[in-house]
Amino acid sequence: MKRAESALKKLYIALIFIFLYTPIVVLFVLSVNDSRSRVVWGGFTWRWYRELFSDATVMAALKNTLIIAFVAAFVATVIGLLAAIGINAMKRRKSAVYLGAGNIPLINADIVTGITLMLFFSRFTHLGMASVLLAHITFCIPYVLLSVLPALAGIDWRLYDAARDLGATSGVAYRKVIWPELLPSVTGGFFIALTMSMDDFVVTYFTRGAGVDTLSTMIYGEMKRGIKPQMFALSSMIFTVVLVLLLLIYLLPGDSRNNRPAIAESLPQAMRSIAALVLVGASVVTLCGCGSIHKPKYGAEPEEEKPVRTGERTVTVLNYGEYIDRDVLADFYDETGIKVLYDEATTPEEMYTKYKSGAISYDVICTSEYIIKKLMDEDELFTIDTDSMEYYGNLDPKILKMAESFDPGNKYAIPYFYGTVGILYDTSKVEGEIDSWSVLFDKSYSGEIIMQNSIRDAYMCALKYLGYSLNDTDVDHLMEAQRLLLRQKPDVEAYFVDETREEMVAGNATLAVCYSGEAYLANEYDENLTYVVPREGSNLWIDSWCLTKRCQDREAATEFLDYLCREDVAMANFEEVYYPTPNLAVYNELDEEIREDELVFPPEDVLLNCEVYETLSDDVMELYGEMWKELKVY
Repeated sequence: MKRAESALKKLYIALIFIFLYTPIVVLFVLSVNDSRSRVVWGGFTWRWYRELFSDATVMAALKNTLIIAFVAAFVATVIGLLAAIGINAMKRRKSAVYLGAGNIPLINADIVTGITLMLFFSRFTHLGMASVLLAHITFCIPYVLLSVLPALAGIDWRLYDAARDLGATSGVAYRKVIWPELLPSVTGGFFIALTMSMDDFVVTYFTRGAGVDTLSTMIYGEMKRGIKPQMFALSSMIFTVVLVLLLLIYLLPGDSRNNRPAIAESLPQAMRSIAALVLVGASVVTLCGCGSIHKPKYGAEPEEEKPVRTGERTVTVLNYGEYIDRDVLADFYDETGIKVLYDEATTPEEMYTKYKSGAISYDVICTSEYIIKKLMDEDELFTIDTDSMEYYGNLDPKILKMAESFDPGNKYAIPYFYGTVGILYDTSKVEGEIDSWSVLFDKSYSGEIIMQNSIRDAYMCALKYLGYSLNDTDVDHLMEAQRLLLRQKPDVEAYFVDETREEMVAGNATLAVCYSGEAYLANEYDENLTYVVPREGSNLWIDSWCLTKRCQDREAATEFLDYLCREDVAMANFEEVYYPTPNLAVYNELDEEIREDELVFPPEDVLLNCEVYETLSDDVMELYGEMWKELKVY
């Protein structure tokens, strides 16, 4: 009986450790997977580790993360220690008031703290590195207080008085008697603050300015296109460093007062030295990587270090995550001396909200057509002086003509990428070809369907199947689409956006509604996956650049837009995202195989059968919101 009970305990503990460490094992496997897919094994490789330190974006985010975390933790520890000493000396009622006030950032939800601090900083200063640092110090202080106050309460101050009676000065008495008792708690408070700062996303997201990224905000921005494998490598390195540090603390011998396990004393000194060297080496490599100089990919390599520019011009840019080759931003600075402060968002609605909040004054935004039309209607955009742009002529007149559906006369928008929404399906599981939205609603593939977790894209499928325009505002038609989607709901495996491609590659679904660019990437991993725009028609999206009325340097912003239209720059961006480019100079230089690939460049007859989203009235969007809530909770 005892043996069975002991075996069950061991099994229980084993299961706990398996549950805790399996994700870490998966993370390491992904870091040595030669494929960019998370579900396809492409062979063993160390290249993501090699490329990690040459990735300027990742290194800048890591550097910011470390600087913010260590500085915030140190300052919060100093302030928290002094505050704890002051609160401890107060009477109970008064100390309770101050302690309660100090714990507000801890009790508040992170999003409340983040938005509050964002509004405060936006009112009195600009968002940037300083605002993030101050925000982190603010929410780290309570953790130091909670760590230090119990230690202060347990100190026998009679020892301090005794030291003074024996002739010690107050400083010596504090340093020799009180500080040794406080040090463990102060150190613990510092490391808790450090951990909380490095782990934070919400507060950082709301208080950072354009061009300021930490690892958490960078990963969030990458979700639109998928997380870089370099991030798996970096995460594996961080875990390894932490693990080695813990082993060192556990294994290195201490003094006779420590209850150190016998194994620590039995280890050879050489083994302990190797463990120490591993930790130091990992730290040095990480710091060197953060300070490494990034070599431009498309611009000329400078022969000597450039002098620091003073009073430099800037362009603040808002774009989708992973929707541009970051090297072109560095090259633009090298060529023009104009620095790009780059920020990202995940959805058009998020972009609109970030711009309208006014927390950051964006000069240039790349977003979807219906958001551009909304900004036009609100008189938020400048007309673009295309006559002064040297490379504007590279844009395809056909795409510019289509863009007139939301930008008459092409005055406010510069098309960047375009594409369609259709059905990605597995030909090994489907009999015949799919050519209609009806396959989503006829129960042929019940439980094997992935729908878009996007209001307009989800309802677009239903509206087009019913024979209506995707911009239809008739309430009866919208309710008919709602009933159709409610009947379909039991047949839907999930509503996804970012995960769709990987789910299809993994074989977890038979068909999915997705964007044409995602379909192309899915087909690269699995040739059985093909894409079709249904015969009833679909959405043609045209993501475009626009110039906001908050722009302080229109000449610099226009120069940046012109630069994006240049052939080599547009080619770099195309190769980064593989969405259809409206740049004819790029298109003409592509291999014939790519130009004729309908997954990359939809045929003209398909484009003509598609519609562009129009901006809907507030009343209609409110109805959409209510229907979407009903659908998701059904």
